[in-house]
Amino acid sequence: MNDWIRPIGRGWVVRDEVPGPDVDEFAEPDRVAYALAKPGAGDTLLAVQHPARTPAALARGLDLAAAVPIARAALERLRKRAYRPVRDVVAPYRIEGPDGVALGLLCLVDPAAVTDEGTARVRHTEDVYPDVVAERAAVLAGLGCATSAALLVPAAAGELLTEEVTRACGALGLPDLSTSDAAGRRHDLWVVPAGPLQRRLLGAAGAAELLVADGNHRVAAATAAGHGGLLALVTAGPSLRIGAIHRVLTGTGFGPEDLVSRWSAAGLDVRYDEHAVPVTGEAVVRAGNAVLRVPLPRTGFAGPGPVIDHEIVERILFADALGIDPDGPCTHPLPDGRPVPPDADAVVLLAPVSHADVLAVHAAGRRMPRKATYFTPKPRSGLLLAEL
Repeated sequence: MNDWIRPIGRGWVVRDEVPGPDVDEFAEPDRVAYALAKPGAGDTLLAVQHPARTPAALARGLDLAAAVPIARAALERLRKRAYRPVRDVVAPYRIEGPDGVALGLLCLVDPAAVTDEGTARVRHTEDVYPDVVAERAAVLAGLGCATSAALLVPAAAGELLTEEVTRACGALGLPDLSTSDAAGRRHDLWVVPAGPLQRRLLGAAGAAELLVADGNHRVAAATAAGHGGLLALVTAGPSLRIGAIHRVLTGTGFGPEDLVSRWSAAGLDVRYDEHAVPVTGEAVVRAGNAVLRVPLPRTGFAGPGPVIDHEIVERILFADALGIDPDGPCTHPLPDGRPVPPDADAVVLLAPVSHADVLAVHAAGRRMPRKATYFTPKPRSGLLLAEL
């Protein structure tokens, strides 16, 4: 067994239903605060993960450092009420729903581990926002417990892991935990103690380097927190999907005529097309009542591997043509299917990035633009907690 990928020494499996909504469905701070303002939301894992955004913390003016001890006490209450303890376990996990199928292993992974040659065992696929990492690291260090799992995919030999987990699930019989989420996905989880089966599963999960499919900020926060452990679902599918993540402009003062004028002046071919849909190599922009189609130029991007549409939009359309900082307060990621903010000046719709392009960018030694991929299906937060 590899020492960089290991069992959960002390954990807790939910007895029935996870306390509160799925933590990972609330990335934006305003949506978190809105959800926590609802009756009963203070006694949930969402409140534990965002302690400074609860109504009580906001009313008292608590910063994160002051709110984390309150969250730790709340987590202890939730564990006693809604969870049963387990020791030295891994968890074969199956997710099946309208957005794909994933068979994998829930376990602990060392996010800072390197091979004998000095290469990273766990490789980020996207850049991260330092402020988000700092906040999550502070919460993780204060709680000493992971409530959500990152989604890691093998860079190679994924079929070995899928076969091993499939064989294990068949031999184990009925799952120890089975539940459905709000999106109609079925989550089945088996608990496997120390022994030959656990060793085989860990060996299959650690047979190759792992890429971060979902949870780049979580992986960076685990490294920064210094626990040496990351709760992760290691999976190769067999039917992982990548959804689209768009871009929203707010507070720019630009109307559709301004966008057309500035982008045309920058040499872009901007056309009105109310029937346009996003395809690779083009952006569809909805601004007011206007729908624009903008082919994305590939020139001027040096370096190995494919050029990703999000990179072109942020550099050419936003920074060069509009003078907008892609990392500033006027640009926001928007996963497909999420509502457009009411104060949006424009939403730039982009096609999903292909899995092949993600692997090609990784093979070239590069990272994807931030918030460019949305892998599904993802593990349900709160089914299994892990002490770090």
